[in-house]
Amino acid sequence: MGSLFRSEEMALCQLFLQSEAAYACVSELGELGLVQFRDLNPDVNAFQRKFVNEVRRCDEMERKLRYLEKEIKKDEIPMLDTGESPEAPQPREMIDLEATFEKLENELREVNQNAEALKRNFLELTELKHILRKTQVFFDEQEGGVNQTTESMTRALITDEARTAGASMGPVQLGFVAGVILRERLPAFERMLWRACRGNVFLRQAMIETPLEDPTNGDQVHKSVFIIFFQGDQLKTRVKKICEGFRATLYPCPEAPADRREMAMGVMTRIEDLNTVLGQTQDHRHRVLVAAAKNLKNWFVKVRKIKAIYHTLNLFNLDVTQKCLIAECWVPLLDIETIQLALRRGTERSGSSVPPILNRMQTFENPPTYNRTNKFTKAFQALIDAYGVASYREMNPAPYTIITFPFLFAVMFGDLGHGAIMALFGLWMIRKEKGLAAQKTDNEIWNIFFGGRYIIFLMGVFSMYTGLIYNDIFSKSLNIFGSHWHMSYNKSTVMENKFLQLSPKGDYEGAPYPFGMDPIWQVAGANKIIFHNAYKMKISIIFGVIHMIFGVVMSWHNHTYFRNRISLLYEFIPQLVFLLLLFFYMVLLMFIKWIKFAATNEKPYSEACAPSILITFIDMVLFNTPKPAPEKCEIYMFTGQHFIQVLFVLVAVGCIPVMLLAKPILIMQARKQANEEVQPIAGATSDAETGGVSNGGGHGGGGGHEEEEELSEIFIHQSIHTIEYVLGSVSHTASYLRLWALSLAHAQLAEVLWTMVLSIGLKQEGPIGGIVLTCVFAFWAILTVGILVLMEGLSAFLHTLRLHWVEFQSKFYKGQGYAFQPFSFDAIIENGSASAEE
Repeated sequence: MGSLFRSEEMALCQLFLQSEAAYACVSELGELGLVQFRDLNPDVNAFQRKFVNEVRRCDEMERKLRYLEKEIKKDEIPMLDTGESPEAPQPREMIDLEATFEKLENELREVNQNAEALKRNFLELTELKHILRKTQVFFDEQEGGVNQTTESMTRALITDEARTAGASMGPVQLGFVAGVILRERLPAFERMLWRACRGNVFLRQAMIETPLEDPTNGDQVHKSVFIIFFQGDQLKTRVKKICEGFRATLYPCPEAPADRREMAMGVMTRIEDLNTVLGQTQDHRHRVLVAAAKNLKNWFVKVRKIKAIYHTLNLFNLDVTQKCLIAECWVPLLDIETIQLALRRGTERSGSSVPPILNRMQTFENPPTYNRTNKFTKAFQALIDAYGVASYREMNPAPYTIITFPFLFAVMFGDLGHGAIMALFGLWMIRKEKGLAAQKTDNEIWNIFFGGRYIIFLMGVFSMYTGLIYNDIFSKSLNIFGSHWHMSYNKSTVMENKFLQLSPKGDYEGAPYPFGMDPIWQVAGANKIIFHNAYKMKISIIFGVIHMIFGVVMSWHNHTYFRNRISLLYEFIPQLVFLLLLFFYMVLLMFIKWIKFAATNEKPYSEACAPSILITFIDMVLFNTPKPAPEKCEIYMFTGQHFIQVLFVLVAVGCIPVMLLAKPILIMQARKQANEEVQPIAGATSDAETGGVSNGGGHGGGGGHEEEEELSEIFIHQSIHTIEYVLGSVSHTASYLRLWALSLAHAQLAEVLWTMVLSIGLKQEGPIGGIVLTCVFAFWAILTVGILVLMEGLSAFLHTLRLHWVEFQSKFYKGQGYAFQPFSFDAIIENGSASAEE
């Protein structure tokens, strides 16, 4: 239980390991996860350390595994995850692992290269098939009515002079090129051809209906077939350059129909053969990846453990003989025997005959803070550590937060229905936590919800309790025991008077409702909010003052444990007296008012004679005399109230200079007394001794100046601390009014949703009313979960967090420590990192 309320006692130890046994011993310590190693080579470059080559080999193995993982995920092959963590392999097993990974990578790369080459060949044959098929239409037109087509193209592409000059030489022959281009580049390609060739080319194009697979990245691309007619070698060269610039692929296309048919048949045959070879290649690749997927998780764990071990060994020092490794580490004092057993196991595994040596060292360094947690307390400890890691052996607020956090949240979120929704959600995550934890996801919001599942469940349960106290379920009440108010008005009076109020004289039985609020207040008129405000405002102040007093009492435990007698007498006692005499006295006045004054008209104990607590407290602090009370009413609640209030204020004000001056003055006197005790012995008469005294006195003067600077810092720190506490007592007490404000806002929002949304469906009648009610209920449920449970829940959570961090923990919690980060394989693997430093 000690580590629950305070951090574990830590010890700085020196560890001596034989070189042959160091790997196995560190492996055992990594499985244990209870040792934080220190870097004994801070000035040595990472590339100059002893085991840098082994770390590089692990990096290379990890790179190969990531490549395999990428290929496995690309084929959507499930990876086997048994949830077990294999032990770290021995150093000699690294060679076998490297050979296995090298063989798999080479085989997979070779298969991928072959598959890519085959796919590229298949793409070229497919494009050629489409070219032969699409361009056949153009040539069929030439065979059917080619005279007209050829003559029109010839007239378009050949000038009159060239036609006249070539008439004696025979018919003019047009050249052409055919190819494939990406569909989105076709418009720009056509414009460039027209401008570069000055309109002396003829372009025909047709789309390929089915998308083609890019062999490089596997994406689906859309392409088009084109054929360009031109005359002359000069235009041919120009057209080919333009095609090259637009990355269009040109293919040979015979002019003769018989040659085209023969080529098409050959292309189809080759495509069928390629399909067969591609299928066999993909099957072989799939078999290789399936075999690798079965062991990939275990391989990752093994490589990361090896790498973590060598990272840790790089933190060690070598002795002079190079046969022993020396390490320094922080360990929990209670676990030293467990660590020694683990070291013995590692020595036995390695076959070494020299046992390891673990020596505890004396140190003045501040040890790390280590709080043992389980799956229940882990989330609450995380809330505390988010503000700041506790100083070493400082009181840990986490165990108290387990109760106070969900309770203060529930005061703001009190609703039986909304609390049930939250509790059921938390309970579902708790029941399914093993399966949900195995589904490792990168969704940050879900990880936050799942990590705080126990907090959510407790917040929901506490909200159900406060919802019963408020008698509030979705802005309605549960009339279990029957209301203790009986209305004496008739129906017409109630219907005609919108702001009608209940009369405590004639309508109230005089006995309170057995549990929680009377259900009549949910249907009360104008005084409903007034009554709820008065009740919730007072309980907010009561809970706030008790919470702050508890925080001050926690500081007493810190002062007692650290034997800080000055802080105990001159900080804790004045702080507690100041808080009790002013603010706890105000809380007592509330209880006195509730007990002494009743909802009757019998003076002087009637509701009309009850004084205002706020006005009474202001008059008390300002030493004002209360205003005259109404007839037959008393000014004070009890005899001697004025004298007691004046005494309390004087004593509370007197505590301020004690908090401000006592501690610095006592520290100054203690230092002065310490300086006097180290003065030289009186009666020394030699010149040497006299000179020594004189020099010592001069040095002492310099030391006194340094002490003055330190004392000035103490004065400044104490002044800030005192001002912060005195002013904070007022502001922190007012800050707890957020409990009242958010509770009121939550209740009003729930009432708005009920009256303006759900009541519309409840008022509908007949068959149509059922349909309307179903739709309205669905809309109301979405708004209830989205706004009142999620948004209002998040708001109440943040306000509760602030009350704990600022109002509660500021009374005793410094949070200036640093976390204990042991060398643990579980943490390294969970974070997906092979760095032992993390």
